[in-house]
Amino acid sequence: MAIRLKDIAADLGVSTITVSKVLRNQPDVGEATRRRVLQRVKELNYRPNLLARGLASGRSDTVGLIVPDLVHTFFAEFAKGLKAGLRQRGYQLVLASAEEEPQLEVEEIENLLARGVDALLLASCQTSTEGLRSLLESKRPYVLIDRVLPDLSSHFVGTDDVAAGLMATEHLIAGNRRRIAHIGNSELSTGADRFRGYQLALQAAGIPLSDSLIVQSARLEESGDTVGYAAMDKLLQSRQLPDAVFCYNDLSAVGAIKRILEAGLHVPNDIAVIGCGNLRLAAYLEVPLSSIDQNTTELGEQAASLTTSLLSGSSRPEPREVRIKPKVVARASTVGKL
Repeated sequence: MAIRLKDIAADLGVSTITVSKVLRNQPDVGEATRRRVLQRVKELNYRPNLLARGLASGRSDTVGLIVPDLVHTFFAEFAKGLKAGLRQRGYQLVLASAEEEPQLEVEEIENLLARGVDALLLASCQTSTEGLRSLLESKRPYVLIDRVLPDLSSHFVGTDDVAAGLMATEHLIAGNRRRIAHIGNSELSTGADRFRGYQLALQAAGIPLSDSLIVQSARLEESGDTVGYAAMDKLLQSRQLPDAVFCYNDLSAVGAIKRILEAGLHVPNDIAVIGCGNLRLAAYLEVPLSSIDQNTTELGEQAASLTTSLLSGSSRPEPREVRIKPKVVARASTVGKL
């Protein structure tokens, strides 16, 4: 016969509510009682019936996350930090990928809503709110991450991307670079903000903006290395070569460096390169990559905190925006051997 929650409670002489709180990792249970419950659960190999629990409570204790691309290191690191933050608060994460396809994103939203997730986090690839109709009509709490939609007033957690572009470009300027190119994606809010930071840094340094040094490209999240390679190839065909390039993300920077080296040029002596995202392998590349660290662990924690606060509240608060300040991590691609 299957072990039930009330069987464990009766066996230990505690209430079923106490056992439930321990299993949900809620803090208002004494440490000795918590240890007793967890030990007995382990001995009995108890597995809660999540479906029955959800039907009884009207909640699933799950949070959905839809990202544009599971392969992209930023979203993978974010999901890891978010999962840890949610687990500490008694929630499980359900993950889906939209592959940068708006229609697939709509389908994934509907799938997660049908599965009964209590809240949804979304790095959207939509260009308007039309694709979010099912989410908005569901009245389910949701948080946008990384990317904003201009026509939607919503809770948001992400990087201060204007600051990211500003810091990256200022770092290059500090290295006496003056022909600073940019490989970006203005179709995304993240790309538009990083480009704005790039513009502000050039303006503050009295460096004129040159259209010939700007390459705007799509698909930089999932195909950044090949797109960055092609964009750098275009920049190398300019009459006057750039002496530095700020890339939208680290993948595009990796592609740009590959093309620079193939052209027989040196990084950073001829062209310095900085990316954004600070991927884990950045220090181990052929030319260790300077990058903007977005602090993805903190982003995940902040997203978990905001989401669970929405779930615990009885009212709908005004939209809250959380932007984490990035920082420059300098490596050989901008400053040579350290």
